Amino acid sequence: MRKWICLFCPLIMILMLASFGTSPKNEIKVPEALIVREPTPVLFPKDRTKVPSSMVIPPFVGSSFVGFKEALAFKESQGNYFTINTLGYLGKYQFGIGTLQLMGVYNATQFLNDPTLQEEVFRTNLSRNKWILRRDIRRFVGKTIRGIEISESGILAAAHLAGPGNVKKFLRSYGQLDVADAYGTSISNYLKKFSGYDVSAIVAEKNPKI
Repeated sequence: MRKWICLFCPLIMILMLASFGTSPKNEIKVPEALIVREPTPVLFPKDRTKVPSSMVIPPFVGSSFVGFKEALAFKESQGNYFTINTLGYLGKYQFGIGTLQLMGVYNATQFLNDPTLQEEVFRTNLSRNKWILRRDIRRFVGKTIRGIEISESGILAAAHLAGPGNVKKFLRSYGQLDVADAYGTSISNYLKKFSGYDVSAIVAEKNPKI
């Protein structure tokens, strides 16, 4: 009896294993509801005002105009609308009183406490600088000066730092006349740091006012 058991047990085991191994894989079916046939849209509340600010993921700004202005603001003030630096420059983009007056803003307290006004002033000043530097933008964009590829966004950022007149001098001297602010940041530094952003939305305008 034991001999028969010893002979048939291995044969039975082989048959069982073979039956599992030869079962076609397509016998296991995924429920229709779980089959992904196309990309699933990302779910996000349409009304973002109801989402806690700590949970709202900002859009990818990259080299867009928003990316440009936020990068510049971070360098100037870390994006703080309500700050004044040691030299008396105001707000998110660090404007001086003289520049504000050129654009028709005379109340520094109102300016410092009004983020919307600060954004309007920033765009207006870009339009003003773009008008002043329009010929230099056409002449120098795409060229390399002191190892820096000149771009329109770099020129406008440098004008924000040191004024359009100083940027003209830098470009027309091919980098010989570089200017730095009181903290040691130079025109060449801004030309390099803020190169390659899309500022085409800014329209050059002569003597724009708020």
